[in-house]
Amino acid sequence: MINFGNHFLKRVWNDQVGQVLPWMALLMVLFLGVAGLTIDLGRAYVCYRELQASTDAATLAGAYSMTLSSATTTSVTSQVKAYSSLLTGAGTTSGAGANADSILQSVSLPAPTYKCVTNSIYVSVPCGASPTGYNVIRVNQTAVVPMYFIQAIKLFGNSTATSITLNTTSTAAIMSGTNTAQNIAIVVDTTASMNTQDNDANCGHTRIYCALQGMQVLLKSLTPCSMGSTSSNCVGAYDQVSLFTFPNIQANNASNDTTCPSSNPTIPSYYAPPIPTSGNTSWTAPTGTAATYQVTSYLDNYSSTNAANGGLSGSSALGIAAGAGSCGGLQAPGGDGTYIAGSMYAAITSLQAAKYANPLSSNALILLSDGAASSSKFASGFASSGATYPSKVDQCTQTAAAGDYATSLGITVYTVAYGASNSTSDCNTDTGSYATTPCASLLAAASTAADFYSDATAQANKGACTSASNPNLNLNQIFGSIANHFTAARLVPNTV
Repeated sequence: MINFGNHFLKRVWNDQVGQVLPWMALLMVLFLGVAGLTIDLGRAYVCYRELQASTDAATLAGAYSMTLSSATTTSVTSQVKAYSSLLTGAGTTSGAGANADSILQSVSLPAPTYKCVTNSIYVSVPCGASPTGYNVIRVNQTAVVPMYFIQAIKLFGNSTATSITLNTTSTAAIMSGTNTAQNIAIVVDTTASMNTQDNDANCGHTRIYCALQGMQVLLKSLTPCSMGSTSSNCVGAYDQVSLFTFPNIQANNASNDTTCPSSNPTIPSYYAPPIPTSGNTSWTAPTGTAATYQVTSYLDNYSSTNAANGGLSGSSALGIAAGAGSCGGLQAPGGDGTYIAGSMYAAITSLQAAKYANPLSSNALILLSDGAASSSKFASGFASSGATYPSKVDQCTQTAAAGDYATSLGITVYTVAYGASNSTSDCNTDTGSYATTPCASLLAAASTAADFYSDATAQANKGACTSASNPNLNLNQIFGSIANHFTAARLVPNTV
C-alpha cells in the first residue's frame, strides 16, 4: 500500500500533461497583438495611399486653377477643398470633397502654402504666369484612422493606441515638365476697324497694335522646340504656330506682312475654302495671285532662344508679323469688311493636316475679332440666301457654326472679343431666327464658355461684351491665360 502511494505521487509529480496552458495564455496576448497590429496597420496603409492620392489630386487641381485668368488664392483654395478628402466644409453641393471616403475620418486640410520659386529646375515659368503671383502650391492633409483589432489585447489588461494619425503632403508647379505638342492657328482681324485707337490704359495704341502685343505674350509662353535645344539649334518642332488673317490677301503678297518694315498686301474679294471632311489629312495654301487667309505656314522658329519665356526672333516670319523687335508687325489694311467663317475653315483644314503629320499633337484655334461680320465683298460661289456656309447672309451665324465644327473635330477654339458689341445691328445680315450679335456669335464659336474671352476694360469694347468666365482682363492677360491652357501642372518634389 505504501509503495502504491509513493508510485502515485511520483507519477503525478512527473506528469507534464497541461503544462502548455500557461504558455498559451501568455502567447495568446502576443498572437492577438501581432494579428491586430497587422490588420490595423494594413488598413492604415490603404488609408494612407488613398489620402496621398487625394492630396495629389487636390494639389493638381489647385495648380491648374492658378493658371485661370481670374485666379486668386481664395479661388484656388476652394478648388483644393473641392478635390480633397474633407467629409464636410469642402464648399461643394454635397459639402464633401470629390475624394471624400467614410474610411477617412477627421480629415484636416490646413490652408495651402503658395510659393514664388525662381531657382528650381522643376519650375519653368515665372511667378507672373499666374494672376496669384505664385507658381508653386503645397497642400497638406491629415486623417485619423481608428485602430480596432489591436485593442483586443485590452482583454488581458494591456493598453493600446486607439487611432493613428496619417499625414500627407504634395507640391505642384503650375507648369512643369513636357507638355503635349501644340498646333496653333491664330486668326487675327485686320479689317479697318482695327486701326481705331484704343485709349485704354492697358494699351494706349491702335487696336491692331494691342492685338499683336497680346500675340507676343502667347508666343513667348509657348515651347517651340524639344528639350536639349539651344538658341541656335532647335531640336525638333514642338509648339508650332500659323498666322491667318481676314480679309484674305493675295497669296504672292503675303510676304509684305512678314518683312520688316511691313507693307499692306493686295486685298482681293473674300473666297470660300471648302469645309474639310472629318478625315482630311492635307492642306495646300493658295499661291500666286489667288486669295489666301494664311500669312505664315506652321513655324517653330519664332523664339530667339528656342525655348519658352525667351524673346521673339526678328528673323522669323511669324516673329516679324507679331511685331518682334523694331518691326511694326501685321497691319490692318481693311478694304473688304468683316467675314470670318472663311478664315476659320482654312485654319481648320490646316490644323487637321498638322495633326495628321504629328498624331501625338493637339490642335487649337485662336480667333481675335470684334465679330461684326457684315461684308459685301465676295468672290463667286457665295449663296445669296440661307445661313449655310458659304453665304452672303447670316454671316455672324456662320462664324459660330465654324467654331462648332472645329470643336467637333477635336480642335479647341478660343475666341477673343475685342471691340465686340451686343447690338444686332452689327450683325445686320443675320435676321429672323438667325438674328444675333457679335458678342453672342463669338461666344457660340468658342469650344466652351471658359474658352471665350473679352477685353471688357478696353475703350474699343467699353464693357459692351463681357465674359462671365474671364472678367476684367486686358489682351496681354487674355493671351497669357490662353497660353496656360497649353501647359500642364506637374507634381514636383516637396523640397522645392
